[in-house]
Amino acid sequence: MRSMIDETTWRTHDNPPAETTVVVAMSGGVDSSVAAAMLAERGYRCIGVMMRLWAEVAGGEGSGNKCCDEESVEDARRVADRLGMPFYLINVERPFKEKVVDLFIEGYSQGLTPNPCLACNRHIRFDYLLNYARRLGADYLATGHYARLRRQAGGNVHLLRGVDMQKDQSYVLSMLGQAELRDLLFPVGELAKEEVRRMAAARGLPIHSKHDSMDLCFVVDDDYRRFLTDWAGDAMTAGEIVDVDGNVLGRHNGLPNYTVGQRRGLGLSGATAPMYVVALQPDGNRLIVGPAEALGKTELLATGVNWTVGGPVPAGSRVQCQIRYTGQPLDCTIYPRQDGAVRVAFAEPARGVSPGQGAVFYDGPHCLGGGLIDRADPAAVSAASESAPAGRVSLN
Repeated sequence: MRSMIDETTWRTHDNPPAETTVVVAMSGGVDSSVAAAMLAERGYRCIGVMMRLWAEVAGGEGSGNKCCDEESVEDARRVADRLGMPFYLINVERPFKEKVVDLFIEGYSQGLTPNPCLACNRHIRFDYLLNYARRLGADYLATGHYARLRRQAGGNVHLLRGVDMQKDQSYVLSMLGQAELRDLLFPVGELAKEEVRRMAAARGLPIHSKHDSMDLCFVVDDDYRRFLTDWAGDAMTAGEIVDVDGNVLGRHNGLPNYTVGQRRGLGLSGATAPMYVVALQPDGNRLIVGPAEALGKTELLATGVNWTVGGPVPAGSRVQCQIRYTGQPLDCTIYPRQDGAVRVAFAEPARGVSPGQGAVFYDGPHCLGGGLIDRADPAAVSAASESAPAGRVSLN
C-alpha cells in the first residue's frame, strides 16, 4: 500500500517519523480513522483530538452535534486506543457557534446562501484546532480530507484535488494559505473512498462500514428551513415574487426558504412557462424569478479571496471556477483587484451563481484559492482589468 502514496505528501521538517508529532483531527468516521492508522503505521507520534461543537436542542441549548455526538466520540476513542494514541476531547462550542452558526444565520438573513463548511474550516479546524496542535508542540495537524499536498523544494506547498474526484474536498480547503498548508497532512487524499474502507476493515477498525455524515451537523433534524424559522424568525417574512421585469406574480413565505435555481415550490401555478429563482433581493424582501435562460451569468465578483499559492495569479489568467461544492469546474478568465476581490468572466454562461457560496479557482487539479460570491455588480470593475492579456497560470 505504501507504494501507492506519493512521498511528497509525507515529507516532513527533515525529521524522521519517530521524532515527528502529529495531531490527528478525529471525528469517529472512517476517513480520519484511516488517516490516523496510516500515520501510526509509519511511525509518527500521533495524538488524537476531537472537537466538541455546538448544536441545537430543544430550548436552544447547544449539544448533540452530529460530528461529535456520543457515539462518534466513543468510536474515535476506540480507534485511538486500538492505535495506541492518546486521545483528547476539547470543547469548541462557543467559537463554533460564533464563527460558523451565527454567520450561517446572518448570511441567510441577508439573502445569501452560505456554506458553513467553508466557515468551519477557516475559523475552527484550521485556525482554532491548528493553533491548539501547535500549542501542544505538534509538527503537523492531519485530517481525513480528500485532498493532496505537493511540497516544493523551496518550501511552498501546492493544494491539489483528491484522487477520488467523487470525494474531493479541495473546494472547502480553498481558504488555506501557505502558513497553514506547511503544517498539514491529508493522508487519505491519494486514495479512493473504497480503498479507505478496505483499509479500515483490514485493520479491524470498528468504523469501517460507518456511513458518511452529509447534512448540516448543527441542525438536529436536518431541516435548515425549520432551523432558520427558530433562530432567524425575522428573516422569514413573506414578500413579493416578481419576474425579471418587475411584474408581481405572487407571494413568498420568507427568502431563506429559496435558493437560486429552484423551480419547485414557488406557488406560481398560473405561469405560462417554467420559472426559476434567479435572485434573492433582501432590500425590498423580493424573490426574483425568471425563465431558465435568466439563470445564466457571464460574470461574478468574488470577495475576500484567499490564494493558496501565496499570492494573486496574474490578471487575465485562464483557469476554472467551481461555484458549488458538488459543481463542475467552469472555464473562465479571472481579474484580481487591488481590494482583494476577483472578477470572474465565464467562457459560457454559468447557472446557479448564488451569493454567499464559494467561488474556488483551479488550474487543472491545482486549487489556486477562492472567495465568496458577492452580490455586487461585476460591471463596476474598472475597464483597466479588461485590458490585461489572457494567459496561463505559472505554478513553480
